[in-house]
Amino acid sequence: MTKYVALLRAVNLAGTGKLPMTELKSMCDSSGFLNARTYIASGNVVFESKLSEAKVKAKLEKCMASYAGKPVDVLVRTGPEMAAVLARNPFKSQMPNKTVAIFLDERPPKDALKTITGQAKEEVALGTREIYVYYPDGMGRSKLKILVAKRGTARNMNTIAKLADWASG
Repeated sequence: MTKYVALLRAVNLAGTGKLPMTELKSMCDSSGFLNARTYIASGNVVFESKLSEAKVKAKLEKCMASYAGKPVDVLVRTGPEMAAVLARNPFKSQMPNKTVAIFLDERPPKDALKTITGQAKEEVALGTREIYVYYPDGMGRSKLKILVAKRGTARNMNTIAKLADWASG
């Protein structure tokens, strides 16, 4: 049995579909995932499954499309992968609530940083299937645009630490 962390993209943000976390937990339960547990209202869930990552992703995306009436991207990591994202954070000395990992399905292209626009004081680094960003003035004020991150979803280091902890046991 593998512990997974699923991160839903654009859930419960201004202008996007609302999803109560009780509904997300119910979707996981009805999909046969075990011990599902949600964390804060931004589409984070930890659970166990015998399925592969690809099958978990497909199953959750199908449930979400049925619920929302439109596609909803789901990014999936195993417990050890989530712990590795936290461990590889290149901005560990910065405030964890101003440092994010943008989760992607694939490895970011090596030239991904060349397509960034609007960068001011932000620091950006490529990860394995993530892009790390430190927003010294806060994410809400930033004009930073990362083209390859368009289909990704960001979580700050505090959230990543909690999810990695839940998925480690």
